[in-house]
Parts: sequence; C-alpha cells; structure tokens
Amino acid sequence: MILGVRLIASVLFSALWLSAGSAAESPARQVAARACDSLLARVNATPGTEPLFLQSYDSSADVSSESGPTLPGAYTYDNALAVIALVACGHRDAALRVADALLAASERDRSGATGRIRNAYRPGPITERPVLPMGWWSDQEGRWAEDPYQVGTATGNVAWAALALLTMAEQTQDDRYRAAAARLARWAVNTTLDPRRPAGFDGGIYGYDDTPERLTWKSTEHNTDLAAVFEWLARLEPGGYWQRNAETARAFVAAQWDQASGHFWVGTTPDGVTPNRGNAGLDAQLWPPLLSDAPEAWSASMRYVEQHHAVSGGFDFNDDRDGIWWEGTAQAALTYRALGQTQEADRLLSKLNGQFSPDGFIWASSKVRLTTGLGLSPASTFDDFYYYRLPHLAPTAWTALAAIGWNPFTGARVDARR
Repeated sequence: MILGVRLIASVLFSALWLSAGSAAESPARQVAARACDSLLARVNATPGTEPLFLQSYDSSADVSSESGPTLPGAYTYDNALAVIALVACGHRDAALRVADALLAASERDRSGATGRIRNAYRPGPITERPVLPMGWWSDQEGRWAEDPYQVGTATGNVAWAALALLTMAEQTQDDRYRAAAARLARWAVNTTLDPRRPAGFDGGIYGYDDTPERLTWKSTEHNTDLAAVFEWLARLEPGGYWQRNAETARAFVAAQWDQASGHFWVGTTPDGVTPNRGNAGLDAQLWPPLLSDAPEAWSASMRYVEQHHAVSGGFDFNDDRDGIWWEGTAQAALTYRALGQTQEADRLLSKLNGQFSPDGFIWASSKVRLTTGLGLSPASTFDDFYYYRLPHLAPTAWTALAAIGWNPFTGARVDARR
C-alpha cells in the first residue's frame, strides 16, 4: 500500500506541475504538455473504454523527403511506454485502456503459453482472445502473412510490458496487474535464463511459431529492464525468488561495466559469454543509472555518451553519429534529470520541442534512414536494422517522461539530489 500511495502522490504532483504556471517558465513544462496531449489524443481517437493497442508509427507527413517504408503494427514496447507516460501525465483512464490490452495479451498466448507476449500486435481495440499478434493479408502471396520479428518475443519487450503493468497495479491497487506482471516475469525466467557466466537473461525468441529461434546473446539493456521488474516485484512479494533473479540481472549489467572506458558493453555475442565490443548502443549507457541504488560510478557513462554518441542537438543510437535518434535523446534528457543535470536536460527538451510532427508524434530520427549497427534477425548478414524519419510513439512517450521527470524503472519521479 505504501508504494501505491507513493505512486498516486507522484501522479498528482505531475498533474499539478503540468497545469501550473505559464509555458514560458519552463521548456520542460511546455514539452510535457505537448507530449501528454498527443498521447491522450491517440487513445481518445478510438471512442469507448475497451482495451486498445496504439499504432506505433504514423505514415510520414514530411513532404520534404522520402520517409522510408511503412511500419505497421502496435509494438509492445511502445505501448508499454505509452501506459507509463500516460500515468505520469495524470491520464489514468487512457492509460488503463492500453494497460488492459497488455493484460489481455499476457493471459494466454495463441501458442497456449501463459505469460508470453509478442513483440507486436494489431492496432486498435482488442476484439479476440487470445490476442492475435500483428499480421496482414498478402494479395501477392494469397495468404495471411506475418513478420518473424513481430511474432517473436524479445526479452526486453516482456520486461517493459511488466513495468507498465506494475505501474498500473500501483495506480489502481488492482492485483490483476501485479499478477500479470509476475506472469510475464516468470516466463522470462523460465525461458531466457542462461546460467553461464556472466549469468543473465538472453534475448528471447525470434521467428514463426513452427520455426522459433533462440536468441542466445545477452543484452545489457534487456537485463537492466528485468532487474527493474524483479526488484519491483521483490518489493511487492518479499522472498527469495524475485530477489535472486534481480541479483542475477543486475550482476550481468555490472559485469558489462568497463571501468577503464567508463561505459557499458552492449552485452555478449551469440555465444552468451564473450563481451560484444563491436556494437555500441545508447540505451545501454542511459538506462543502468536509472536503476534504484545504481552505483555512482555508472553516472560516468554520460561522459562516454557525450564523447561517442553526440550529434549537434541530440544523440545517435550508435557511435557512427550519422544522425539524431530522438527517442534516445529523450532518454538522455531523463537520465540527465536523474543525475541532477537539469540544465543539460532542458537543453535537450528544447530540441525535442521542435520535433513534433504535424499529427503530434515526435519523429523517430533526424534523417530519412538512421543506422544502428544492429541486424534485424539472426540470419542478417549486414547491419539492416534502421530507424526511419517517421512519427513514432516511443520517442513521444519518452519525451513526456523526461519532461515530467518520471523514472519508468521505479514508478516515481526521479531523485535529482545526486
């Protein structure tokens, strides 16, 4: 109950903060209002109160350039972020609709598994059980088609869905959301735990139901997400199980910290053991300092980010610095706030304030196609995962979180006393 009171007090503070004063007083307040209004409008665009998944990407309204491919689907990670941001914005009823879609998806997967959640679902109201993952009719092939990533289950996406449900559990005091988060967390433990040193949780499952592939690499980002989930559950359900798994995930993150360079490796190669020194990932640097009781030394990762990911006006996903990844730039603004560097956070928020598309979402990237250095699938022979200049739900939600100063890993406003 104490945690619920804390969260409700934080939400009330956020709502009062958003409504107080003029926009000119704070770039954060102005950006928060715009991002929160955009998220609320997307939920309200579908009348009713039934569970709802939000489309992740809009078709580009940027007539000045080609915008890349259409990316249909309601991605689980994006929708989880929307739940948390809507709670932070004070829009509880809107958050409930998306949270209830995640709740329904967690109850029973079409494979029969309990606690498995897919990477992407069909946008719009939930009308079927089990909730069906993203797919479409292909006239060219004369059959129902699916994407192997969208129907897969990435460990980090499971964790983010659990974080959204835990946020809603504390907001509503409805135990269904806690129980759903625990289902997801148990699936992650049972399916992805790799005890080989450094012990941690691997990448999840890729591919179609009849030909699934285990993603055997371990990710710093995914283990950070799970550490937050397990620690939250350990607060709600004291005992050894959640605490042991929290310690495993956090120990993996700590093992990726390279003291000499002051940054985190992104994880391991597919052997699950060897550090992956060939790729760089912005979120792997920004998220560990947001964990509760994160070591002070980890804040040095921000200096590494400034040296290796900075692009004029923001930050790139990787260290080739070929453009700005606006989602990661919003994440950096939140981490700056958590570390007490408000001036740096406001500088980034001022830049983000100029990145709202005509329909309200923030652009995914500053250029038509932004590289990440990552592959789309285990079979990729080159780095074929890109962000495109499309209006995107995730950076809009992160911008709201950064402007309000809400930590999605703890369910409360950030502590800027460091």
